[in-house]
Amino acid sequence: MIHTYSTTIRRKEMDAVLTCMVDEKIGPGELNARFIQQVKQFFGCDGAAALRSPQSALKLALRAIDFEQGGTIMISALAPSWHYQAVEDLGYVPLVLDVDEATGLVNAEIVQRGINHGGRLLLLHESMGILPDMESIMALDIPVIEDISRSAGALVPSVDEKGEAAEPQKAGSFGVYSILGLEERDVITAGGGAVIMAPSRREWIVLKKFVDEIPSVEQLPDINCALGLVQLKEFPRNETARKEIFALYKRACMSGRHKLFSRSNNTGELLAPEVQKGEDGSEKQNAALDYTSTMSSFPLVLTSAFKDVKQYAAKKDIEIVPAYEDSVIALKQELLEDSCIRAKSLFLRCALFPLYPRLSHSNIAKIVKVLGTLP
Repeated sequence: MIHTYSTTIRRKEMDAVLTCMVDEKIGPGELNARFIQQVKQFFGCDGAAALRSPQSALKLALRAIDFEQGGTIMISALAPSWHYQAVEDLGYVPLVLDVDEATGLVNAEIVQRGINHGGRLLLLHESMGILPDMESIMALDIPVIEDISRSAGALVPSVDEKGEAAEPQKAGSFGVYSILGLEERDVITAGGGAVIMAPSRREWIVLKKFVDEIPSVEQLPDINCALGLVQLKEFPRNETARKEIFALYKRACMSGRHKLFSRSNNTGELLAPEVQKGEDGSEKQNAALDYTSTMSSFPLVLTSAFKDVKQYAAKKDIEIVPAYEDSVIALKQELLEDSCIRAKSLFLRCALFPLYPRLSHSNIAKIVKVLGTLP
């Protein structure tokens, strides 16, 4: 059976964790500091802290923003369920928003309706590696906390004052603060935990006051940071592999009746890098790959019953799962079924197919064949 999920743990990750264990320094320490430096370099943020859970990161962000206790926080119906639970546990009111069916994300129009109903802060989950139209959302002038756990590495094309292509803006650089989850199924994993990031010096000066007060029991241990360090370094290699597999899957689905999410929600184009290094050291270019979104998974919006597609795939030894099985609407389905109609539809019809760098060529070919013949 080809399983839907598989963490990409290679020898480098194993060696890093084993070295940490041999040194008998597994608690928060030197590797935590090194991991933070790597995060700052990778994302271009001004400051960051590695914590033991995404909930701790959210708590810290809300304290730094000085968001009023009991205030209303907007979240997506397709965000992970911990968003809803954490907002309530921290003493705030969750306002669950429906989504744009073409992307599975909230957009500016939906967020504006949330503001009209009392929403004062947006906890923005960028699911399936896709970014919404960030410019229009940021124009609403409300505090935004980005959750880039599934979109790390995604880019938004930008232009300079002359209208020429400029350095693209990275996921995690738009919000007041950003949260990078490091859980097992996140695009970068440390076996658990999260990083909170401040994109610029102004936000970091405020956040640092609270970071300096964090007890060691809330800091990410070195044994997790050892894994996270290697995952960050290997991200370009892993992401290139995922993009290549995604392109094959996408091609297989083009003649079928099932749909893919739109990944062109930001204006402008981002050209592929001129040259890529192959694993054998050779240089190659693949202009057909999508260099704006992150291929953290392969979601397919079905036009037939999920159970029929699941049974068909299972006969070919391929496991598929509901894409939003751990979402807010999965947790609160009865409460939200009338107010989040589009999210409920995607919850029932969207399936995830296996997509990870360790898939063999034969397994990829098998999945491609199944995608092209789905009922």
